[in-house]
Amino acid sequence: MNITKDIRYIGVNDHQIDLFEGQYIVPEGMAYNSYVILDRQIAVMDSVDRHFGTEWLNNLAEALEGRQPDYLVVQHMEPDHSANILAFAEKYPQAKIVASAKAFTMMKNFYGDDFAEKRIVAGEGDTLELGTHTLKFITAPMVHWPEVIMTYDCTDKVLFSADAFGKFGALDAEDPEGWACEARRYYFGIVGKYGAQVQALLKKAAALEIKTICPLHGPVLAEDLDTYLNLYQTWSSYGVESEGVVICYTSVYGNTEKAVELLAEKLKEKGCPKVAVNDLARCDMPEAVEDAFRYGKLVLATTTYNAEIFPFMKQFIDHLTERGFRGRKIGLIENGSWAPMAAKVMHGMLEDCKDTTFAETTVRIMSAMNEENKAQIEKLAEEML
Repeated sequence: MNITKDIRYIGVNDHQIDLFEGQYIVPEGMAYNSYVILDRQIAVMDSVDRHFGTEWLNNLAEALEGRQPDYLVVQHMEPDHSANILAFAEKYPQAKIVASAKAFTMMKNFYGDDFAEKRIVAGEGDTLELGTHTLKFITAPMVHWPEVIMTYDCTDKVLFSADAFGKFGALDAEDPEGWACEARRYYFGIVGKYGAQVQALLKKAAALEIKTICPLHGPVLAEDLDTYLNLYQTWSSYGVESEGVVICYTSVYGNTEKAVELLAEKLKEKGCPKVAVNDLARCDMPEAVEDAFRYGKLVLATTTYNAEIFPFMKQFIDHLTERGFRGRKIGLIENGSWAPMAAKVMHGMLEDCKDTTFAETTVRIMSAMNEENKAQIEKLAEEML
């Protein structure tokens, strides 16, 4: 695939993987992207996962058409992008390795070699001349590892963005829901903790004329770039992307679930533009996390469990707080047959989240819903709207 006249795609699709990074369900597989810039000198942009080294090297050889590469640029050291550095160095021993200083330390840790004889350390603003193409390096620490650099091709106005602007899904898979759906789940699952660092990166990107974004996962972005940049601005600033209410719950014997169903019904009756309901014991947890960051209002409903809260709810709140959850309105529903503690525990786990408010009405169910609870749910629905 040609990105521009001189830039070609040489990545691979992975349909063997079931869990990305050991936790994210990827039913449509995963793409490991790599690119080659063909100029008087040739630069290869990153490698791929270890399971696809042979395929990647074959793709590279086909693109080279008998020529030899001069550089391998390593932007990110996660093994799904760096696993074939040694294989590349063995096949093309004359090529230099370009990366940040921290990346070379990681190479030694991962692969036992820091390439002291052939390394070029790239820092903020450094350039690499290939001929007609000039590569300018941009440091992007903690987006989402500390060694990350990105590369801007000043000639074709292409930003090689490392893991930023990536998404789940192989490139040859169907994508009926569009880029944002799986890009959002990817962002909040993997990058979401580092909003401040992404904001810093976006300020650097604003100074560049970008015609194409080439991420390490997901499709090449060449049209309507403002859409993707604006979404990253919203996500990284923890802004509200869509109006609506998310209800996340756990239920043991169905009574808490009945309360959630009633609340969802009341919200819809009152004109809520979107009500997203997630059963945390059964849904894909990263999908629920994505919803919590997408919408402006969140209702949590769970049972008291061992004087705490149900484990799936505790895990969910931990996912939110470790990613910097903030700027939302939260409603609480608790169920406790003899000593309800769930609302107190949930409130305590979330009270330090910045710019967060709690609804005045807390629904307290003692085993099964009664008429008083129904009135509380009516009032909570009004408050959340």
